[in-house]
Amino acid sequence: MTFSIASIATPAGPRAALIMKGQAIDIAKATGQEADANVLAILENLDANLARLDKLAATNPKGVAVDTVTLLSPIPLPPVLYCAGSNYADHAAEMAKAAGREPPKDPHDLGQRSWHFLKSSRSAIGPNADIPFPTHVKKLDWEAELGVVIGRTCRNASEAQALDYVAGYLIANDLSARDLSRRDGVPDNSIFRNDWISHKSFDGACPLGPWITLARDVPDPHNLKMRLDVNGVVKQDSNTGYMIFDIKEQIADLSSRMTLYPGDIILTGTPAGVGNGRGEYLKKGDVVTIEIEHLGKMSNRFI
Repeated sequence: MTFSIASIATPAGPRAALIMKGQAIDIAKATGQEADANVLAILENLDANLARLDKLAATNPKGVAVDTVTLLSPIPLPPVLYCAGSNYADHAAEMAKAAGREPPKDPHDLGQRSWHFLKSSRSAIGPNADIPFPTHVKKLDWEAELGVVIGRTCRNASEAQALDYVAGYLIANDLSARDLSRRDGVPDNSIFRNDWISHKSFDGACPLGPWITLARDVPDPHNLKMRLDVNGVVKQDSNTGYMIFDIKEQIADLSSRMTLYPGDIILTGTPAGVGNGRGEYLKKGDVVTIEIEHLGKMSNRFI
């Protein structure tokens, strides 16, 4: 029985839920085990818990209609959010053009590996949540991304093994404050010029959702159509197959430097079509909708 795993809002706080057949089933209520109320706890013993959840799903448990519940970030407070920088060639080219630079070469040809920055876990927000527009930001931009949820403790994984550590996939929007990416008054050639915190980690900067689609239900994570629109106007229309460093490379690179743990999420990069490339930015009232093949859809309004 196919199902996804979500977090839903309840009067008692976030609760883990199975999403199947258009219903949301409170897992802990269905199993009678309170530990099942937490998605992170489920991920921390993924193989045993998936076996239990498969048995639960086979009983066709009753839930409530998905559209009657509030979906939260699938992991309300992810342990770590790793974000791949400049990982689609067309996006790298559009950002270089916006900055008046030549398009970068393929980093593989230069012997380089993938690189990542961190985004605050507390910036994670639900797939349909309204996002308070950050008043200190004038150039707020969108970035549709495939999110990879780690499901097994991972250290020094080979590329051949890397996908074995993945629990599932979700949709992410790596919102970016373009006007705050550089510090005023600091020379352009200074290593202290970049301000990744202000750029990437304001409140609500990382919508995630709508749920975790299990890895076993995604035929090929490197061939997923992805699309983002703003107020119904398509801005990004691409495929995960155009990543520069694929998911296997990213997991191998990250795990060579540090241990990855269940619940960690890797945002794998965004394709061309961000606002900065054309001088367009978000404003109050805008609705950003992202859809990725097999993973669903999420929409966030800025208020």
